[in-house]
Amino acid sequence: MSKRRDRGDGGIDPRGPGTWRLRYRVNGRRFSTTFHGTLSEARKELRRLIRSGDTGEHVAPDKITLAQWVEQWIDAGAPGRRQRKVGRRTLKRYEELLRCHIVPVLGPRPLQQLRTVEIDAAYRQIECKVAPRTALHTHIVFGAALQTAVRKGLLSANPLDRVERVPSPGEADHGMVLDQDQLRALVEGFRNSVLFPIVAVAAFTGARRGEILALRWCDLDVEAKTLRIERAVEQVGTTLTLKDPKTARGKRTIAIDDDLVALLVAEREKHLRIAAGVPDGAAVDLSLIKLPDGALVFPGTPAPGERVSLTKLRNADSLTKVFAKAVRKLGFPDLRFHDLRGSHETLLLDAGVPVHVVAARCGHDPAVLLRSYAKRTRKADTSAAAGRGALAKNVLR
Repeated sequence: MSKRRDRGDGGIDPRGPGTWRLRYRVNGRRFSTTFHGTLSEARKELRRLIRSGDTGEHVAPDKITLAQWVEQWIDAGAPGRRQRKVGRRTLKRYEELLRCHIVPVLGPRPLQQLRTVEIDAAYRQIECKVAPRTALHTHIVFGAALQTAVRKGLLSANPLDRVERVPSPGEADHGMVLDQDQLRALVEGFRNSVLFPIVAVAAFTGARRGEILALRWCDLDVEAKTLRIERAVEQVGTTLTLKDPKTARGKRTIAIDDDLVALLVAEREKHLRIAAGVPDGAAVDLSLIKLPDGALVFPGTPAPGERVSLTKLRNADSLTKVFAKAVRKLGFPDLRFHDLRGSHETLLLDAGVPVHVVAARCGHDPAVLLRSYAKRTRKADTSAAAGRGALAKNVLR
């Protein structure tokens, strides 16, 4: 038998065309909130609010706007389902997406009065202005912000759960993939460039740009022929810092070939000469020289008038710009630095290397690797050893 209510439990007062004040009680406490819609919709909302008091799901009215909540969520580090803060670069991207595409349209609306029809209209505007993947990413970030509001008790439900049209990512852009001959030609084209060792490591390990620039000499094991990936360079604006990988699989040890080992050993000898202050060719026992703690494999270039520092982080964006300019001259105008990673993974998959092995080598989730690169795999009969060993053969010598 349902509980009988007093007349004071709820009421609706008109406040203008399509605007109503809803009055109700929960546990003896009075609440009022403004509702926009038809009278029938206002009655339905009032019944929902009263019922939420019985079920323990009531959310007290709050005047905070969507813009204010976005600001709070970003300031808190954009915690998601696992209540973890995201990295600084990711946080900046989240802030950019919400402030550029969501806040200008929906920001002044009270958070608790957001309606699905308003979000659908905003999404139609967004899809007319940005690329499909940007629209989808905006939807995902917006959803995370609203879901946190649900978890904090500011919303009873996430209005995104009822949107009519979720932005579609369209056809994924996996970039340009080089075949084995093209990859060799590209690396060879950098032989006389200061970027040669960086490009070689990217092409023949599949490591990410930030991971390569964070490599230290202590990560190279010459005897075991391995490189250890334990950190990455993160660039936010002009600030460079080191960060841990996002997931446990990001920390890994990569097997490398003899030619790449030899290239890195030669590079380290150059750094030892710099540390000792002796020129190339001068006779010196390099075993007596010690590199500074934290010495990087690919340190940043000194500014005019600045001394060489073997621990200075290299600017990742500057590297990308120099790389893009160089590959255009080499006949690869559409190649991105990240495409070296994709090419490495694809060549291994084409060579028959198991997906889980390639994923472990490159710090990928196997499922993500399959979704991203399965369409590129064309061969399946070559052995794994030949697949990896042939990549750098006759290129780095």
